Amino acid sequence: MKEECGVVGVLMHKADTKAKPASLQIYYALYALQHRGQESTGITVKNGDKLKSIKGMGLVPEVYSKDELLKLEGRLGVGHVRYSTTGDSNIVNCQPLMVNYKNGNLAIAHNGNLVNGQELRDELESEGRIFITSSDTEVIAHLLVKALLIHDPLESIKEVMSMLKGSYSLAIMIDDRLFAVRDPLGFKPLCVGEIDGGYVVASESVAIDTLNGKLTRDVKAGEVVEITENGFEGHQMLTEKNCAHCVFEYIYFARPDSIIDGQLVYKVREQIGRELAKEHPVDADIVSPVPDSGITSAIGYSDESGINYREGLMKNRYIGRTFILPGQEMRETAVRLKMNTISENLRDRKVIILDDSIVRGTTSRRIIEMVRNAGAKEVHARIGSPAIIAPCYMGIDMASREELIAAKKPLVDVKNAITADSLGYLSIEGLIKSIGIHRDELCLGCLTERYPIKIVGEKCSR
Repeated sequence: MKEECGVVGVLMHKADTKAKPASLQIYYALYALQHRGQESTGITVKNGDKLKSIKGMGLVPEVYSKDELLKLEGRLGVGHVRYSTTGDSNIVNCQPLMVNYKNGNLAIAHNGNLVNGQELRDELESEGRIFITSSDTEVIAHLLVKALLIHDPLESIKEVMSMLKGSYSLAIMIDDRLFAVRDPLGFKPLCVGEIDGGYVVASESVAIDTLNGKLTRDVKAGEVVEITENGFEGHQMLTEKNCAHCVFEYIYFARPDSIIDGQLVYKVREQIGRELAKEHPVDADIVSPVPDSGITSAIGYSDESGINYREGLMKNRYIGRTFILPGQEMRETAVRLKMNTISENLRDRKVIILDDSIVRGTTSRRIIEMVRNAGAKEVHARIGSPAIIAPCYMGIDMASREELIAAKKPLVDVKNAITADSLGYLSIEGLIKSIGIHRDELCLGCLTERYPIKIVGEKCSR
């Protein structure tokens, strides 16, 4: 699986524009959200009546320089880090998207994926509207501009929300106002907070922490939070019976120090490890995580089971962006570049390897083979999520159903394919208990094949 996207919006008070320009605040916030997307990034700031932007392919520190950021003068802006789930990987699709229209201008940053994006695009193109990008974010921008020619911003956003199906958390800058928008099922996280001299909206609370700010609250599902220099006000635009928060935010995507919908991700992952230890105990000498996302759950497993926690794998955190190497031998080298074994901790020991998920199974097999080659007597795989048996349509770049190993193989065959001595997945009940949110408030589509919204050819749970 790949990360999704991260959005940021900042509005500084007029008195703080020089000392703390919005561009620098957004830069630091995006740095904190880098884990959500490493493909491209962009910052757009409003300066007078004009929008100015810096965009580029690559990581946050690669794209921006301090001198360039300081030239983006202004107190209002939005930012984005991207991993593409809809749209090609190129600079044209880099966000935020900027639009100048008859009554003003806007910039929009989007995390999510529209199920009806192509349908809406076809309708707009039939009206003569021209698209520059292949991203469904541009669909939202076109719809919003169309509405803004008739309505005020709040009514326009409400009208657009009623047309969209799928997941979207948005940071939108319209003229001198900032808006935080979350879809009516609340698939993707979004929160608002206060920082010294202004306000911020971000995909995760760690971005607010980085700015030494204070998390105020999550944006509610179906809510639009309007932010001005006088503060922010929530407007409940759409309401569903239940929410559908993405479980993989808690399992894998979000940083463990983030608070999402009232739950500290670290505590959730620690509890996942505890539940795994209860559901799948095994005689072993050490519990070892697959870094980084398996670390917290491995600590929980160790605490619950009494089995010593030891790092058997060390991650190279300086490898940079993902690259593709031809040939099987080179791909094996790529795995070793990203991760190496600590042989002394593994040799002659029965090892529990704790990972967040298994998708295709190829990476799990390579890791287990590395651990065996380092001298482990036994290798037992424990997985901090239930088996992934169906694709995601809400913005996670996941393998197709045909590529998902658990969708086509029973447990014993998955165990054999990854060469583990035993394999244990966390149960759906254990996952729900660990998250601490009611089952009806979570999206479990990739784990159950039942989706919270209607997907052509798939079962719907509502």
